[in-house]
Amino acid sequence: RIEFFDDEIESIRFYNQNTQRTIENIDEITILPASDILYDDQEVTKVISKINDLRDSQVEILDELYLEDFLNKVSIDQENLRNHDTSFSMYSYYNLFNQTTSIGDYLDNPLIILSNSQDINFAYKNYLEENFYYYQELINVGKSVKGLNLFRDLYEVTDKATIEFKSFATDEKDVIFNGRTIMIDSQDEKMLISQIRSYLKLSTVIIALDDERQIRLISELLNRHELLYTMLDNSGEFYPGLNLVIDKIGFGFELVDENIVVISSNELFKTKNVKKPKYFKYKNAKVLKDYQELEVGDYVVHDNYGIGQYLGIKTLEVQGVHRDYLYVAYAGDDTLYIPVEQFNLVRKYSSSEGKVPKINKLGSSQWQKAKAKARNKVDDIADKLIEIYAARMNQTGYAFPVDNEMQLEFENAFGYELTEDQVRSVKEIKEDMEKPQPMDRLLCGDVGFGKTEVALRAVFKAILGNKQVAFLCPTTILSMQHYKTMLDRFENFPVKVALLNRFTSTKQKNQILKDLKEGNIDLLVGTHRILSKDVEFKDIGLLCIDEEQRFGVKQKEKIKEYRKTIDVLTLSATPIPRTLQMSLMGIRGLSQIETPPKNRQPVQTYVIEKNDVLIKQIIERELARDGQVFYLHNRTSNIANTADKIGRMVPGAKVVVGHGKMDKNEIEDVMMRFVNKEYNVLICTTIIETGIDIPNANTIIVENADKFGLSQLYQIKGRVGRSNRGAYAYLLYNPSKVLTEEASKRLKAIKEFTELGSGYKIAMRDLAIRGAGDILGGTQSGFIDSIGFDMFMKILQDSVNQKMGKQEQEIDIKNVNVNVDGYIPHDYVSSDIEKLELYQRLDNTKTISAIDHLKTEFIDYYGKLPDEVAALIEKRKLDILASSKIIDVLEEKKGNIEITFSSDYSKNVKGDQLFEIVNRLFTRPRFKQIDNKIAIILPKGDQWLNRLNELISTLS
Repeated sequence: RIEFFDDEIESIRFYNQNTQRTIENIDEITILPASDILYDDQEVTKVISKINDLRDSQVEILDELYLEDFLNKVSIDQENLRNHDTSFSMYSYYNLFNQTTSIGDYLDNPLIILSNSQDINFAYKNYLEENFYYYQELINVGKSVKGLNLFRDLYEVTDKATIEFKSFATDEKDVIFNGRTIMIDSQDEKMLISQIRSYLKLSTVIIALDDERQIRLISELLNRHELLYTMLDNSGEFYPGLNLVIDKIGFGFELVDENIVVISSNELFKTKNVKKPKYFKYKNAKVLKDYQELEVGDYVVHDNYGIGQYLGIKTLEVQGVHRDYLYVAYAGDDTLYIPVEQFNLVRKYSSSEGKVPKINKLGSSQWQKAKAKARNKVDDIADKLIEIYAARMNQTGYAFPVDNEMQLEFENAFGYELTEDQVRSVKEIKEDMEKPQPMDRLLCGDVGFGKTEVALRAVFKAILGNKQVAFLCPTTILSMQHYKTMLDRFENFPVKVALLNRFTSTKQKNQILKDLKEGNIDLLVGTHRILSKDVEFKDIGLLCIDEEQRFGVKQKEKIKEYRKTIDVLTLSATPIPRTLQMSLMGIRGLSQIETPPKNRQPVQTYVIEKNDVLIKQIIERELARDGQVFYLHNRTSNIANTADKIGRMVPGAKVVVGHGKMDKNEIEDVMMRFVNKEYNVLICTTIIETGIDIPNANTIIVENADKFGLSQLYQIKGRVGRSNRGAYAYLLYNPSKVLTEEASKRLKAIKEFTELGSGYKIAMRDLAIRGAGDILGGTQSGFIDSIGFDMFMKILQDSVNQKMGKQEQEIDIKNVNVNVDGYIPHDYVSSDIEKLELYQRLDNTKTISAIDHLKTEFIDYYGKLPDEVAALIEKRKLDILASSKIIDVLEEKKGNIEITFSSDYSKNVKGDQLFEIVNRLFTRPRFKQIDNKIAIILPKGDQWLNRLNELISTLS
């Protein structure tokens, strides 16, 4: 951060992006150019002349429909070039400049290595083709001029000194590197030792293992069979014979000519050596501010006055003092100016998608009636929640033992490092399991954020505690995916896993039921079939439920019975509002994972007019990289026609249809075949499975996207992008139809928020209501719209706390009634949203140190404090100091400050000390006594507020 005074630099400093606080000051910094190409006016003139030639040739062949937009775009681009604009849109013109360079031009005699030249050539051709189609489409609709090229010719770049790695020799000059994979059978101990001895006859053998645990196991094995070995350090040196070293490598190999054999942990333990990734938390990402951000035009709810419409912040002068107010309009031309320090009484109104609330009239009783009605309903919900909680607390369950060595081995065998959120969630779940009361915990996190691994650690803990586990899934496909994951995860551990769903044969089913009853099965994965009467466990200790809200009433009743006696862990991908988390504290445990997985890329989102040529190219582009496509057409009446049309448009497409009016088993069969890649284009409605993982499907096309709600669009978009490949969502709208303002806003929002984790920003408002219904286990959410979701949550929070005797003792900070010319001027902070956030943060400070911290942050971020902001901060200090036990009343009367001290303080204070301190800070103070309490009257003068704060601070 660089701070200027006019054109002079005052300070240069590093700062923390999250806290906005300065880390350290520095004397100098080298700033690199803002763009990777710098051009002068002379060159711009030449480039613009070239663009004019390209434009003129294109105008002759362009459809008139696109002509005006095309000329306008070219004109804007040319103006941007004249202004030396550095935005990405300028990149497409860079090949028209005379002197462009690649990274190779910066290196002395560069050596270029092609790690797999065949694959690179294939990818290059694909890339050329993709870009050709992409630009062709842009050219056809007037979005680009012809003759542009984004990158250099590959062969021009690689004609210098180059090394190519090939899988097969194609030239007599090729250097043959004679290596081969090794064959190891680690399942049979005798066979493994025999293979190692065989290699040792001709070669030096190095066994590279992941960690000390694996070293211990292998050294014990070698000692048993009297095989001598050398333990290596990290110097890279090794010795003839057998060597052991801790070193993670992907797989073993044999260097034939060098007589060296390397065996990795992958062959011995069947582990997948994955580089442990660094994660970032998107809850700290810059884009994610509070979803409660207030914008002009939003509806708000005031605790006392009800629902109105927020129209911005106004600075008003009242009795010679400036203050900032929230300007809120009510029914019948009523307006309310709310001092910003009362912002805690105002909440943003959120309800069902698109629901416009009824604005209240000031002075009428309608708001109080709506609140009273909601309070009665909320009391019923609170009673139900507490009843569930009390029943569970009074029930004696099974306290699982603390972790043993095998639990640690299982956890260490996972190929990735857990994120902070996962570690915390595992800890919370284990702590619950080790208590004698039955656990009831909800584990929330976006799809693919690692909920399953967290659950499997709980599963293994239960099995090590000699209990059986049921893992309940809402669909057959999900049960099969979970089963496959579990077989893989428990492969090297003594866990018997079984699967029960409609694909299980009668013979298999009978055997599973028998084994389950006898205790020979540790973990049963399946659909609601698990809840049938004929399924009897010998000793079940844990039930894991994936997406509980998707089960029917009967299944939920059965689950409720389980909840009373055994530990239950529910997994959910529905974002849960923070306010709701607070309400459920102590009633139902809640763990949340907010960290995206390694390599997860945001879904690139495009909002475009429906265009058959474009649809054909989008599908062909995905199929060219062996991918699969979702095509969302939400009308079952003509979905077959759409499928037929796509099949004819894209001859290479293997098209299948799935929609909500099909039989449940039929839908599952379609999805199963799509998952198994028998089809590559799925024409579907929104009803199709949301929870399944199809990493190969990375393009989704949504017809009539303007008809969907914001959270629906977010969930639809979330069906792609579940692998490390780039994913694309195309939101189509009908070009002949005028978009409503609401629809336009929704599409704009979904396009803008491509960042990972935007779900909490986007889905929060829409999912709030549904999320509440899901978690509270009922459909009591209909009345919430009358008061707004946040007000409902506040009332529920208060009701639950009151009934559980958990009234929180808030630090009571008085709002002292003195006139202070304190506010945030527009030229210091221009954004109303930022102003509100600052006022909120100021209002939330409860200590002097917190105020000082915030003051430093203000200066760090916005610069030197204006007098008005300094006064605002001092006023908050006064509020905190005046809340001291020594003061009964502090107020302004007739331009003076009057302080009445408490009885205790008045009785115990030393009068001469009080007199000395007051006279040092104020001229001509007056003292008096009221009902055995000392009162002082202080004249306001220069710096009176700072002096008053110093006085109270000294006396306290």
